[in-house]
Amino acid sequence: MPSFVRSASLGNYREVASRTGLDPESMIREAGLDPAFLANPDLRIPAAAVTSLLEASARASGCLTFGLQMAESWRLSDFGAISLLLTHERTLRDAIEATIRYRHLLNDSLTLSIEDADGLVIVREELVTGAVASRQGVELALGVVFRMFRALLGPPWRPRSVRFTHPAPADVTIHRRVFGIAPEFDAEFNGIVCVAADLDRPNPSADPALAKHARSYLETLAAPRASSLAQEVRHAIHLLLPSGRATMEGIAQGLGINARTLQRQLEASGESFSALLNAARRELVTRYLGNPAYSLGQVGELLGFAYPSSFTRWFVSQFGESPNRWRSKQRAATKR
Repeated sequence: MPSFVRSASLGNYREVASRTGLDPESMIREAGLDPAFLANPDLRIPAAAVTSLLEASARASGCLTFGLQMAESWRLSDFGAISLLLTHERTLRDAIEATIRYRHLLNDSLTLSIEDADGLVIVREELVTGAVASRQGVELALGVVFRMFRALLGPPWRPRSVRFTHPAPADVTIHRRVFGIAPEFDAEFNGIVCVAADLDRPNPSADPALAKHARSYLETLAAPRASSLAQEVRHAIHLLLPSGRATMEGIAQGLGINARTLQRQLEASGESFSALLNAARRELVTRYLGNPAYSLGQVGELLGFAYPSSFTRWFVSQFGESPNRWRSKQRAATKR
């Protein structure tokens, strides 16, 4: 199924495009979109087209922080229908969980999860579009999530770390300006690490009555399309693969069902867990191999393989050559 995003996510595209020397209207049309969509913030536009637009804009402008600059001016009100609920949730943790619940109203290619670990919290973020990995899309999405943190915790707040799986740019000035710290690049996940107490700090603006009202209103909004079980499993696999927890049992538990029920429901819809896992690995492996900072052993681990030999056998079966040869050919192609 194709994924869609709310057009408000590109609300300041014209501003950033013009600032970086581009003709916004031409770039939008070349991506197969109608510039008129910017006048309607609630219009749903294909995620693949948005990815294409952001990456093409970064290339044409030579600006590697194009997506991040778009996130820099994001406000809580830009979340649209769910902004009232986010403003009045009891804690930031509640606001993130609300974002996860109602993400179909924002961007149904966005996957978020909250993971507690020894007094810290990892908020992982992935974009599951089925398209080529988008550095600009990931930085825009994580920048927007960070802006939500800041809106609810106050401008002085700083995370423990911000992490990206892609390589570092030559200059991290804009990253420092947006996040208050220099992110860690070539990391195992895209996300924000902070103290658990930050997520559970009471929100002084919270109003339980208004939050209840907002939640009731959001429940009346029909989802543009029902999220299929297969899609939920696919999102979970992308998030859990790097941690080695993308198993049938682990994902079933996260969905509140047992593994046998999950398998049966997937089969009823013509899907299988193994096929979804394989598809996710095929999508992610080219992203990881394209990053020279990752050794082949690290790539195998990020894809959930216990042994390098298992990863190599799988890769050969999928791509007809060894991962080392594939990587060498890609590097040679980029030098031409």
